[in-house]
Amino acid sequence: MWLVILNIAILLLLLISLYYMQKKHISFSIRVFVGLGLGIIFGFALQFIYGPTSEIVSESSDWFNLVGGGYVKFLQMIVMPLVFISILAAFTKMKLSNNIGKISALILGLLIGTTAIAAAVGIITAVGFDLEAIEINQGEAESIRGEQLEERSQSIEGKTFPQQMLDLLPANPFLDFTGARATSTIAVVIFAAFLGIAFLGVRRKSPEQAELFAKIVDALYAVIMRVVILIIRLTPYGVLAIMTRTVAMSDVDSILELGKFVIASYVALAIMFVIHLLLLMFAGLNPVTYMKKAFPVLVFAFTSRTSAGALPLNIKTQKSLGVSEGTANFSGSFGLSIGQNGCAGIYPAMLAVMIAPTVGINPLSPMFILTVIAVVAISSFGVAGVGGGATFAAIIVLAALDLPVALAGLLISIEPLIDMGRTAVNVSGAMTSGILTSRITGEINTDVYNDMKEKIEAEA
Repeated sequence: MWLVILNIAILLLLLISLYYMQKKHISFSIRVFVGLGLGIIFGFALQFIYGPTSEIVSESSDWFNLVGGGYVKFLQMIVMPLVFISILAAFTKMKLSNNIGKISALILGLLIGTTAIAAAVGIITAVGFDLEAIEINQGEAESIRGEQLEERSQSIEGKTFPQQMLDLLPANPFLDFTGARATSTIAVVIFAAFLGIAFLGVRRKSPEQAELFAKIVDALYAVIMRVVILIIRLTPYGVLAIMTRTVAMSDVDSILELGKFVIASYVALAIMFVIHLLLLMFAGLNPVTYMKKAFPVLVFAFTSRTSAGALPLNIKTQKSLGVSEGTANFSGSFGLSIGQNGCAGIYPAMLAVMIAPTVGINPLSPMFILTVIAVVAISSFGVAGVGGGATFAAIIVLAALDLPVALAGLLISIEPLIDMGRTAVNVSGAMTSGILTSRITGEINTDVYNDMKEKIEAEA
């Protein structure tokens, strides 16, 4: 027990050191980076001393999770209120009323388009690394995981594209405020947009009532944004605790055994991230500036493995890049359930190529490749932006292609490691869609984009 107490004491000292850096006004990005580095070092030290399956590491990680898991829950807590009030405030402040249709279409088109590109990248990478499911040893854990995936696939009815679109609509907005469905976030966006459009109608007929409503919305918005800032201040501490727990409990032997698949996955994710940067460059924006400003939110997404939890940081990062408030909220919110480049694009496509030979399908067949890309793009609707979203996407894609779903369980031992990179690419894709949409509509503030003083730490 005293060893657990010692580990907790060490984590507390590391947290205090980050607090000391904050008091010395060291920049937010540097503190996030330091938290990441300390977490990796401390995590490896725990694994080296005790082993990843040690009871001491398990008990210590439970305590570490009070900080890391608590931080993620705080971010998830604010997601629905932030999405709702931000979209509504965009109407009351006249930031979306003229271009809502165009903005929504552009964001959706970019999200789905980049997911199709991500699928192509996943296919090329899997073929290039000659990945095949038959190369992976199937142990007890993999077999159990495969059975679970088969059971889950049976509970998920195959839905047509129109049915998937219908699922996005809020039949019961109060249920969606609880996050009960994978598409709840999009449903809340649509509900808020309806209220915003109604507000515009009321303002024409009853200006006094509309003015009162706008003041209430503005007051709520100010309070919610203050909560967001308070939570964002905790990011370095959350990253430290999450990374420590993740590294300490990682199965290094399995990672080394499946090193080829880990490397191939990260090569594909890196290529997709470069594509994001190239799209920004072609749009006349400096990709280096984007990387510098996006670093804190991408680090958080990487460590926490939750796109939904990263939404507050996502939106504030886009605003620091000159994106209008309304567009940032739309792209960030849509990006939680539609067109996730990593989880719904690269991962299912790679699995399809790996598994195809086991049922006698040539993964290099042009028709098979085009079918995979099309299925991945269409199936990218409604993928939840939390841990496990990639599994949901893989089940849908493999089932649609009539491939054995159970074989997706072969990568269970390296799932957390791969999922970290996938989540970061998901968030980058959502931010890129918002930036490019603002650029296309001519609403981006390039002065703010290029101003390195306009960063998250300026408010956090």
